[in-house]
Amino acid sequence: MSVWDDLTGQAEAIAVFRAAAERPGPVVPMSAGEGAGVDTGTGAAAQSDSGADPGAGTGAGEDSGVGADPGAGAGPGSAGAAADPGARAATAVLTAPPATDDHSSMTHAWLITGPPGSGRSNLAFAFATALLGPGTPEGDEATRRQVEARTHPDLILLSTEGVIIKMDAVKEAVSRSQYSPSVGRYRVVVVEDADRMVERTSNVLLKALEEPPERTVWILCAPSEADLLPTIRSRVRTVRLRMPSVDDVAELLQRRDGVDAVTAERAARHAQSHIGMAHRLATSPEAESRREETLRAALGIRSVSGAVNSAARLIAIAGDDAKAITLERDAEERKAVLRSLGLDEGQTIPARLRGQLKEMEDDQKRRATRSLRDGIDRILVDLASLYRDILMVQLGREHAVINSELLREMTDAAAAASPSATLATMDAIALARQRIEANVAPALALEAMLVSAIRR
Repeated sequence: MSVWDDLTGQAEAIAVFRAAAERPGPVVPMSAGEGAGVDTGTGAAAQSDSGADPGAGTGAGEDSGVGADPGAGAGPGSAGAAADPGARAATAVLTAPPATDDHSSMTHAWLITGPPGSGRSNLAFAFATALLGPGTPEGDEATRRQVEARTHPDLILLSTEGVIIKMDAVKEAVSRSQYSPSVGRYRVVVVEDADRMVERTSNVLLKALEEPPERTVWILCAPSEADLLPTIRSRVRTVRLRMPSVDDVAELLQRRDGVDAVTAERAARHAQSHIGMAHRLATSPEAESRREETLRAALGIRSVSGAVNSAARLIAIAGDDAKAITLERDAEERKAVLRSLGLDEGQTIPARLRGQLKEMEDDQKRRATRSLRDGIDRILVDLASLYRDILMVQLGREHAVINSELLREMTDAAAAASPSATLATMDAIALARQRIEANVAPALALEAMLVSAIRR
């Protein structure tokens, strides 16, 4: 079984990383300012030779999936582009030094960018598995299991369950990156949320990228290059991912998760090709039910009081979804910590050990806060798809809707408002995402947004 089997719609990017993993020996550091646009695809993406990414700036509705932040880091206004069939083509654009024509050569730092749900983290860990393996680009099963469990001695993971990555965590990762590999060919550092570092924290990472050990490889993941400092961008080789098609994601769900074809297609379509969210919708009837309740609540708003009540209900739905994601994980984590301390569930915890449990509980609270924010953002992405569909109905393009199961209700909503009013609601959704990202109270942001959705 290849390490690349769980990826979909990114054939060009996989080819780049597979070729790089085949090359033995020390990595080649990049000098500042060496970046240049090179297209690994065909067709319209060929414009990238001039450094312009076709469709750049268009996003889609999470990384990552369950346990990997559904919709996390998704920029405001990304939902509309996710629904655009023109953005479906799976294309990877590689940025590499112009001094060589071999753009798949190995280097010390890589940046994988793409909309949330495009498979950034999955591709990063597949590449890490290939690098940490015994020398084959397909990896080996033992290494694969260790990477999946995040227990490989030469793998360093830098991510966050909170809103930002803390400086202490970056300093620790930088320190560990200086050691030689223990058992593998390389020491690999994966930064899942490179965009979640403040500037002074990013500068700590920059120092490590400027003076890298010859056997250490950094793999950074972010929604776009613009989310990182220019000085960091100049020292990494960038592979840009696009959202896979609905068919690609549906096929992956059938092959990997054993989901039937109808459920897989519906989940991939509702998730707008977000791989992690599609998995959740396909395997959790409760998640699909909560999504449908969200859309029906928005369609039923007839007054300001209704908008206020719907906002409260949407926040409650996001909270329920966040609890469903984190509750089981928190319980398993607590059991593991107690077991490592030699304690049983319900046993009195000695005073000297309470600090460790308190630290774990604080981490779980931060994770719950982030899960709630991600859940609210995902709701807004779903609402954007709903009003995009209403606009399609108003324009006579019923065949292009995402939420086809609600076509009758959307037809009624389309008749109750003009296309300009629907566009205004979509703009209000984008503004709500911006406000929540800026720490405006979610209830206030949602109430203001839903007032624009009133249909009489």
